[in-house]
Amino acid sequence: MEMMAVIKAAREPGATIVKKPIPDDLGPNEVLIKVLATSICGTDVHIYKWDKWSQGRIKPPLTTGHEFSGEVIKLGSHVKKVNIGDIVSAETHIVCHECEFCRRGEYHICKNTKIIGVDTDGCFAEYAKMPEENLIINHAPIDPKYLSIQEPLGNAVHTMLHFKITGKTVAVVGCGPIGLMGVNIAKVVGAKKIIAIEVNEYRINLAKELGADVVINPLKENVIERVMEETDGMGVDVVTEFSGNKQAIEDAFKYVKPGGKMSMLGITPDMITIDLSNDVVFKGITIYGVVGRILFDTWHQVTGLVESGKLDLDKIITHTFRLSEIDKGMEVMMSGNSGKVVLIP
Repeated sequence: MEMMAVIKAAREPGATIVKKPIPDDLGPNEVLIKVLATSICGTDVHIYKWDKWSQGRIKPPLTTGHEFSGEVIKLGSHVKKVNIGDIVSAETHIVCHECEFCRRGEYHICKNTKIIGVDTDGCFAEYAKMPEENLIINHAPIDPKYLSIQEPLGNAVHTMLHFKITGKTVAVVGCGPIGLMGVNIAKVVGAKKIIAIEVNEYRINLAKELGADVVINPLKENVIERVMEETDGMGVDVVTEFSGNKQAIEDAFKYVKPGGKMSMLGITPDMITIDLSNDVVFKGITIYGVVGRILFDTWHQVTGLVESGKLDLDKIITHTFRLSEIDKGMEVMMSGNSGKVVLIP
């Protein structure tokens, strides 16, 4: 039996649609899943573009993709947690359980982490094989396309909720798909004022729809001055950084309030220059690096938010294509004029 899959076939830009065997050679703790919906991540774009990072990490041929929801259709001999017919999503970090960090329960920083669709075959396919322990069972009757974005939503939840933001002023720096989720989360949990920072007009408008009280465009305004104006000269209580942009990160150290918090998800290839004495030490701020999701505490938060119906998932997902239209989906993602892009096998 064969299935359609999107693979990185060679060390070059693009993606290839192929027919390949359905991966039903299950290990004792693995399950076979019929993929119902899968969404495009920024990581998938890096692999598609074949940038410097992907050239050093990806080993073709590889089935790409790591965000999905699907139906369990076959079980390995030792599987106990899930059943045939369960609708599941997956934590994408496969951890070793043996390193120092795993042994003390800090699975999110496992030094031997393998990522689905990066280090192992992923879910841009009609069927996918996954370890049982990575599966999240979805109990509520929710459209699979919304369930497929829970993994990146977990990144946003981890970033936004590590520090208390209820009743606080919060800056959301960078309104790509995960930053847009961050804006929406801040609205749902009752942030006092949500200040979004973004240069793309499409995403500026979407940030407003999702709950931003103020959106500052660094191409048109002085971000530091505007943030200070919006916070009565005090600065924001919490900075949540999604952009990975050097200037945006350096500015954030200037407008975070003394005693404030910074939650950093965005990744940058650049060296960041900060005034450590005045903007960190004497301000007494706290900086937190966000790595994926806390296994599995973050997923409990994600599930609760999704099942509550309070998130505007219909606005966060802006485009849906067939999986065979992967090139169209990537084109939309790379244009910047989108929220989450979902593919249906």
